Amino acid sequence: MMDNLILTAVILYAILSNSLVAQTSKIEGYVYSNNTPIEYAHITLEKTEVGTASDSTGWYRMVVPNSGKYILRVSALGFGTQEEMIEVRPGENYNFDFDLEPSNAILDQVVVSGTMKEVSRLSSPVPVEVFTARYFRVNPNPSLFEALQHVNGVRPQINCNVCNTGDIHINGMEGPYTMVMIDGMPIVSGLATVYGLNGIPHSLIDRIEVVKGPASTLYGSEAVGGLINVITKNPLSTDPLSVDVWASDWKELNADISGRFSMKDRVHSMVGVNTYQYQNPIDRNEDGFTDVTLQNRVSVFNKWDIIGSQDQILSLAGRYVYEDRWGGDMRWNRAYRGGDEIYGESIYTSRWEIFGTYRLPVQNDLNFQFSATGHHQDSRYGTTTYIADQKIYFGQFLWRQPLGSHDFLFGTSYRYTYYDDNTPATGNDSLDSEHLNVPSRISLPGIFVQDEIGLGKNQILLIGLRYDYNSIHGSIVSPRLNYKWGKRDNSTVLRLSVGNGYRVANIFTEDHAALTWARKIEFWDDLKPERSWNGNLNFVQKFYKDSGISAGVDASLFYTLFGNKIIADYDQNPTKIIYQNLDGAAVSKGMSLNLDIVLPGFTAMVGGTYQDVYSMEGGTKVHQLFTEKFSAVWNTSYQIPGTQVKLDYTGNIYSPMRLPLLSEWDPRSEYSPWWSIQNIQVTTTLPRNMEIYGGVKNLLNWTPAKNSPFIISRSHDPFDKLVDFDHRGIAIPTSENPYGLTFDPSYVYGPNQGVRVFLGIRFHIY
Repeated sequence: MMDNLILTAVILYAILSNSLVAQTSKIEGYVYSNNTPIEYAHITLEKTEVGTASDSTGWYRMVVPNSGKYILRVSALGFGTQEEMIEVRPGENYNFDFDLEPSNAILDQVVVSGTMKEVSRLSSPVPVEVFTARYFRVNPNPSLFEALQHVNGVRPQINCNVCNTGDIHINGMEGPYTMVMIDGMPIVSGLATVYGLNGIPHSLIDRIEVVKGPASTLYGSEAVGGLINVITKNPLSTDPLSVDVWASDWKELNADISGRFSMKDRVHSMVGVNTYQYQNPIDRNEDGFTDVTLQNRVSVFNKWDIIGSQDQILSLAGRYVYEDRWGGDMRWNRAYRGGDEIYGESIYTSRWEIFGTYRLPVQNDLNFQFSATGHHQDSRYGTTTYIADQKIYFGQFLWRQPLGSHDFLFGTSYRYTYYDDNTPATGNDSLDSEHLNVPSRISLPGIFVQDEIGLGKNQILLIGLRYDYNSIHGSIVSPRLNYKWGKRDNSTVLRLSVGNGYRVANIFTEDHAALTWARKIEFWDDLKPERSWNGNLNFVQKFYKDSGISAGVDASLFYTLFGNKIIADYDQNPTKIIYQNLDGAAVSKGMSLNLDIVLPGFTAMVGGTYQDVYSMEGGTKVHQLFTEKFSAVWNTSYQIPGTQVKLDYTGNIYSPMRLPLLSEWDPRSEYSPWWSIQNIQVTTTLPRNMEIYGGVKNLLNWTPAKNSPFIISRSHDPFDKLVDFDHRGIAIPTSENPYGLTFDPSYVYGPNQGVRVFLGIRFHIY
């Protein structure tokens, strides 16, 4: 694999070097304030797509493919903006240094997820949290799934102790309630809700936007709990060559290689390769099973921007991901795949994605967005075989029309989903023996309208309505209302949001537990679409001092009421998972608070969320499984004065959550303990755009096994060959099985990987 990585890097460098040598020019320099370097300053060429950011020393460099006169603009959070008029000639290099003055003016990020248009984050009537790619570098992770553990109110939930698959929870809502998008396209859904969150090259991510609460008015089904929008870089702002490689003492290896190139003046492209390798079985808790799933994952991403003669732009991107993962008995190998001799869970995943946006060459602001995905999965969970294919095709037109104080957005979309597997989900219940399998085909056309109304200089009212027609469930209407008030400089912002969401579920593409050997699946009625009403009150206060010191408070109250909520009942029968629409109410409510502070050489972000997620069943309040009441995250960085050394300390903490037990004699606790994962990293910046970083993950060496007699139930008898059952199919206590248990890996609430040391290197060629 390392040979392939080295070869890939050499080929990329050769291609990129040859295509950039000809007529390109370079602009470089330093950005500082009072002789102090400013990191993450934004340097752009006005009215172009060329841009970059300064590093920890304040240094920047950008490549300008075309000659001409430009305005070079530099800005940074908490500082004023400077501009320089320059004239760029072919093949010449220029040096510009900038000394920024501290300012009370607010420069915040541009966001698109809340309203489908570019707008200042603090000006948006929809609260959107923004995290740049550098935010996640303070604790490098091999996947987006793990990286999101540093976002307040967002928790990666591992759903299986054996294969370590999982999903993303937002404010206590399970993964299927969260829509994950790439560049605004609904890429990660269905099968990919569990298996598609890996393999997005971190080096190509510009930022990640998080919206909490229903976004179904704009994005349709699956955006009930919220959405995560992964925004990739513009090809012109990507480094010609970027390499980031790290490894741990558990023999993990993760590598990101990316670069860009241009063809003529109007065609620009970037390409990235990510691979994660872990082939070292470890069993620290001595239960005979792997503590961490072994993985072999390779992902390739390519994005093109093509600028037409009338400034119409076609942005086209594609991604391919292949993953081979397995976990289980330490003695397992491929010869045992699907057999009942030695237990293992083996998953082959092959996935492709194509998505893009075309700005039509018309006077009106009219865009066409499209995506297509294909996902094939071949899995064995013990003797259970799960083979599935899913294809999703999506397209929508967006038309924006300002009119006085109104800013209208009109859209029409169509989504087609094809799904086929070897489970009863696509089985044929009729007597027609010639068609034993009937794949699911769902058409979902929709239209939506949004009006953003300016009520004076300090207030915005946003009204939206969406109509979808599901070919199985019929008509679905989703309204929304957002109100925003803010001071002129947006140092104080108050937002109120009310919205309706809906979700159509396919259990076999969303819930890994439905596929395992451990439990049988029963549906007690035809599942109806879930509906939800959500309210959110958000308050933001920013403080700025002339010395460059800044601080911020971001607080929210949220409440979601569900109808027809689909409940997975693990308790009624420990050998089954029973799915049905809840005949009653389900609620998710709580509050969150984010605090951030910036001092010379020091930054800190601390966030906490309190939530109560429950359902009312027969007058009894039942707390949702795998859902903590309180969680907190922190991210601190300190630049040692007079050096190029930076320290990062990150972590999270979670309160107890309810877990599924298998019998009244089960010795494991019904609730998890308080637990915390903490990490430290040291980064040294070297000449030639190079960084060496290393540290320790999971400083406290915490694992679930430290607080329980065992995690995987009866790992020594995974096929229940030694279990006696009563007439109801429930295990009974025996001398060999005193607790009356069956094999079950679903008692899981945190990662099972203990302390480990990592070391990495990253460098850029400008």
